[in-house]
Amino acid sequence: MADDKKKPDPKKADARKADPKKADPKAAKRGADGEPKREGRLSRLRFSKKKDMPGGLWLKCESCGEVIFRKELEEKGRVCPECSFHFTLPGKERVQLVVDEGTWHEEFAGIEAMDRLDFQDSQPYAEKLDRSIKRTGQKEALLCGSGEILGRPVVLAILDFSFMGGSMGEVVGEKISLACELAARDGKPLVIFTSSGGARMHEGVLSLMQMAKTSAALQSLNEAGGFSICVMTHPTTGGVTASFASVTDIVLAEPGALIGFAGPRVIATTLKQELPAGFQRAEFLLDKGMLDAIVDRPNLRETLAHLLDYAKGPRAVGEGAKNGS
Repeated sequence: MADDKKKPDPKKADARKADPKKADPKAAKRGADGEPKREGRLSRLRFSKKKDMPGGLWLKCESCGEVIFRKELEEKGRVCPECSFHFTLPGKERVQLVVDEGTWHEEFAGIEAMDRLDFQDSQPYAEKLDRSIKRTGQKEALLCGSGEILGRPVVLAILDFSFMGGSMGEVVGEKISLACELAARDGKPLVIFTSSGGARMHEGVLSLMQMAKTSAALQSLNEAGGFSICVMTHPTTGGVTASFASVTDIVLAEPGALIGFAGPRVIATTLKQELPAGFQRAEFLLDKGMLDAIVDRPNLRETLAHLLDYAKGPRAVGEGAKNGS
């Protein structure tokens, strides 16, 4: 009977001698003194700490790659403290940055888009609209209203990229046209800020029609003796660039802004050649004569005020000097 018993495996015995913890699994949970190990507070929090950490505290600059504390970036008007790259600015923040405090009055806020084509993508267009409205707290991509810039009354139209990429559909085209009519009626200059991916594909040919509509509205404002300025910000592309953004009396841009019609990859593929350095950036377009000036965001209010005085003539310039601006 004794011969039937299993003989100990010498290899396993040697392994247990080399590593006692394998011989006794409980030994792995004991310290060198033989006492049971206790988990420290930090080890218990190791996995929950990441979950409790608030998200979105840091951003990476798409120009220089620097990691920036979000609060610091917002305090600097969303301009990178390392390379001065101008981040896309939400519409409501643009209003706070440009318009004198207490002077902003929104117009045409109740106009909403309609899904005339019953457009179906990965999800219905109507659902995308509802989601954008809930996320941004506004009914469309364009904020329109009146206010003052360093005491100069203006009508403003501001495209918000956070609402479906600032795309231009029927409502955006209508509000640009209404802004032109308001500026002509009240005798105020019109200032437009653009940040857009172009025409809204969900509205098909109806969105493309807004290119002609907005250009015609600006022409009517010009014929009525009005004055208009467009500030192209990052990014301004597609049908917006090819229509009202390029036909105002003065066209400005922020540094480094991507401005163009089709994307650079599409153009390079079509032309089958390498594009020049800085292609479709504000500095490149200024050199080619498409822009009148590039203005840093911190200097924008003062620059706009001087241009508005210029549009009004010598009398307004004199009044501005008296006001110390």
